[in-house]
Amino acid sequence: MGSCLSSDSRSPHPGSPASAIRKRKSSKKRSGSRNSSFDYHKEELLHRIPGRMFLNGSSEVASLFSQQGKKGTNQDAMIVWENFGSREDTVFCGVFDGHGPFGHMVAKQVRDALPLKLSTHWEVNIKSEDVLREISLKTGTSLYPEGTSLISAEESRVSIDVDETEKHSEVFQTLKESFLKGYKAMDRELRSYTSIDCFCSGTTSVTLVKQGKNLVIGNVGDSRAVLGTRGEDDSLTALQLTVDLKPDLPAEFERIRKCKGRVFSLQDEPDVARVWMPNSDSPGLAMARAFGDFCLKDFGVISVPEISYRRLSEKDEFIVLATDGIWDVLSNDEVVNIVDSASSRSSAARSLVEEAVRAWKITYPTSKVDDCAVVCLFLDSNSNNFSTASNTKDNDKTFVSMEMNEVCNNTDGARSPPALNRSCTVREGEEVSAVSNEEASEQDELLPKTGKEWSALNRVSRVNTVMTLPRFVPDKEEKKAVEGSKSKKK
Repeated sequence: MGSCLSSDSRSPHPGSPASAIRKRKSSKKRSGSRNSSFDYHKEELLHRIPGRMFLNGSSEVASLFSQQGKKGTNQDAMIVWENFGSREDTVFCGVFDGHGPFGHMVAKQVRDALPLKLSTHWEVNIKSEDVLREISLKTGTSLYPEGTSLISAEESRVSIDVDETEKHSEVFQTLKESFLKGYKAMDRELRSYTSIDCFCSGTTSVTLVKQGKNLVIGNVGDSRAVLGTRGEDDSLTALQLTVDLKPDLPAEFERIRKCKGRVFSLQDEPDVARVWMPNSDSPGLAMARAFGDFCLKDFGVISVPEISYRRLSEKDEFIVLATDGIWDVLSNDEVVNIVDSASSRSSAARSLVEEAVRAWKITYPTSKVDDCAVVCLFLDSNSNNFSTASNTKDNDKTFVSMEMNEVCNNTDGARSPPALNRSCTVREGEEVSAVSNEEASEQDELLPKTGKEWSALNRVSRVNTVMTLPRFVPDKEEKKAVEGSKSKKK
């Protein structure tokens, strides 16, 4: 229910690493602003590409809707790109949930740049495949020899959820490599930006490429993808396609702890595990993987995606991609049923967001509603129950007006960072450790001495409630010590 929580992330203490980095960056921002008109022109050209949608609306294959919550600037972004990579049978979809003072800028930058990087690497990989295939035909060797890995050691932590029969699918292999390289290049580029401060800001990302019946998903963070499919009795069921990459997942916690990062929950929100720097009570990131957030990249937070594959069947009807503003208040089954019962496919995403907002007010009446972004991708686009009103001129004008409002808000947001949301707070309460000291020492003994592949899927099933570690509650003496330190501060 949010992402990061620290006043340090907004105004670092003098002499701190964050402060030093900010000072160095501030001197560069002036020169970077000279290119703002050029960047705006590039963005304008990108937004005019046919088949590329990033605002509220719909097409014959998808429905999109995003709504600002009550926490400030809308930090969610979304995209549907039909005929992706100039392929008629290919669609790219994604949702992005920004966090931190400049999260809205990071989310939009990733939305715009990541698909281009993915497409570029895809083309390169396809050409490489053609060369390898030609060599294999001449030499009589296999294109994928047994034991050969297409990923580097640094990227070997990626987990592949795929049937044995599909492991060496040509489409999957090339797209897998493209996702890995594209995500890595995107994070590296964010680090070099002078116009966006990504030190304590970042974004989640769940993206997919559907080519014919092949579906490949890349996931970083706690946004989620769910499939609506027909069971044996022809009833519509929900199948979760991704795992919410939270810090208290066993493999994620292990990696972060080995990198000297800390994972614990605050006393007033014991169900939200957060990542903290080794010697500073910041930034309190509520996810284990993200683009940006470079203050934590040396302490276990990574941008390497979990990648999964599925061969779609005739029983698969639609896929819902949504940010955590949806999943915090609605179950997978509820989401699938809401989309299925929408008055029209074009209104499906809006209906889902409206239901989520109502659920927020009932479930968390004292909390601010989170931003929500939804993409509904329909797998049988031949249905006649689509309303294409979003393609009319009047609606196009509305969309342009909405985007201009967002640009104005972002400009203001850059000068005056939005208020920290529920996921980004100052650590004031007593900490609740994700694992007790005894359990941590036991895990030390169990850890392998050599390197380990980091996979969030280990011992975790794709269900609504993700497996968490047992939590540590301070005993009476520890509570007294904490209360004593608080009284001294007062």
